[in-house]
Amino acid sequence: MDKVRSTVGVGSVEEVYRLESRRVFATLVRLLGDFDLAEEALHEAFTTAIEQWPRDGVPENPRAWLVSTGRFKAINVLRRRAKFAASLAFVATRLEELGKETAEPADQDVEDDRLRLVFTCCHPALAPATQIALTLREVCGLTTEDIAAAFLTAPATIAQRIVRGKAKIRAAKIPYQVPSLADLPDRLDSALTVIYLVFNEGYSASAGASLTRSDLSEEAIRLGRLVAELLPDAEVLGLLALMLLHESRRTARTSPTGNIILLEQQDRSRWNRDLIAEGRALAARAVAEPTFGAYAIQAAIAAVHSEATTATDTDWKRIVAWYDLQVQADASPVVELNRAVAVAMRDGPKAGLSLVDAILNRGDLTDYHLAHAARADFARRLGRFDDARLSYQRAYDLTRQEPERRFLEQRLREIS
Repeated sequence: MDKVRSTVGVGSVEEVYRLESRRVFATLVRLLGDFDLAEEALHEAFTTAIEQWPRDGVPENPRAWLVSTGRFKAINVLRRRAKFAASLAFVATRLEELGKETAEPADQDVEDDRLRLVFTCCHPALAPATQIALTLREVCGLTTEDIAAAFLTAPATIAQRIVRGKAKIRAAKIPYQVPSLADLPDRLDSALTVIYLVFNEGYSASAGASLTRSDLSEEAIRLGRLVAELLPDAEVLGLLALMLLHESRRTARTSPTGNIILLEQQDRSRWNRDLIAEGRALAARAVAEPTFGAYAIQAAIAAVHSEATTATDTDWKRIVAWYDLQVQADASPVVELNRAVAVAMRDGPKAGLSLVDAILNRGDLTDYHLAHAARADFARRLGRFDDARLSYQRAYDLTRQEPERRFLEQRLREIS
C-alpha cells in the first residue's frame, strides 16, 4: 500500500487533477490502447480518489496511484462488457494484455507518454484540423468550447473532428509511439504546430478569468525540449527559443489584481533572465542554420525585444526587417497584423492603421479581436476617438477572456 502524507480534503484532489490528469490520461492511453476507455478509467480513478483520499490521505506518488487505479477500473469495465459480448475476441485479448501489464510499474515511461500521445494525435493519416483539435482535447484537456473559441469554429465542428480522429486512430491502428528518426522529419511540422498552439493557450488563454495558464505553457515547453532532444533542427530550436522568451515575461504581464500590463509598460526587471539567456542562445543557433523558418524568425523577433532595457530602446527597424522576412516565408493575415504593429512603432500610428485597414477591408481577421484592438489603438493615438470607440467595442464583443475585457472596458472609458 502507498505511504500517505496526511488526511486531506477534496480540494487536494482537484489540485492533483489540474496538475496530473492529462499525464495520467496519456499513460492510460498507452496501457489501454483506446482513448475512450482511458478517459473512462481516468474519471473512475479520480472518483475513487475523491472517496478515499480525504479519509486515507494523498498517496506518496499520486500519479502512479491514479494510473494503477484507472487500469484496474478499465479491466473491470472490460470484464463487464465481456459478460454481455462473450464472443468478442478483442475483449478477451485485451484482458489478457492488461493482466500481463499489471506486473509493470504503473508509471513506467510516464515522462514520455504525453510526447507519444502528441505524435499519435498528429499522425499524417489524420487531417491537419483534426490533429490540432484532437491534441488540444486529449493531450491538454481543453474543452471543445475553448478549442472552438481559439480557432473561431463552432463547438459542434470541433466535437465532430475529435470523434472522427479517435475513430480513424482505431480503424487505422495508428501506433502509440514516437516515430523513428527516419520518419520523424515528416511528422514534425504538425507536432510543432500543435505544441505552439498549446503554448499559446497557456500564455494567453482563449477564455476565462485568467490571462495565462502556466500548466499549459510549461507543458508545451517540456514537450518542446523532448522534441529538441530527438531532432535539434532549426525550427525545433526556434520554437523552443520562442516559447522560452515569451515565458520569460509571464510575471510582468499582469498586475497583482490580474489586469493586463502591455509590453511597453512592463517592469522589465521582473523578466526571467535565465529563460532569456537560454532563449536567445537557442534563437541564435536556429537562425544560423540555412533551413530556418517561421519559428526561428519569431524567436529572433522576441530576442530583439529581450535586448531592450526599456520599451523606447527597442530596435523596431530590426523587428520590422524580421517581419518582412517572415511575410516572405510564412505569409498569413496574423503575421501581417503583427508586422503592422511593428511598423506603427517604427513609423507612427497612421502607417499602422493603413495596414490594418487593408487587412480588414479584404475580409481577413474580421472576427479576430486583436485586429480590432490594434486598429482602435492606432485610431486613439491619432485622436480619432469615435473611430477608436467603434473598434474597441468590436474587440470587446469578440473576446471571451476576462482580463482582456477589463482592459478594453478601461480603454472605452478613457476615450469617453
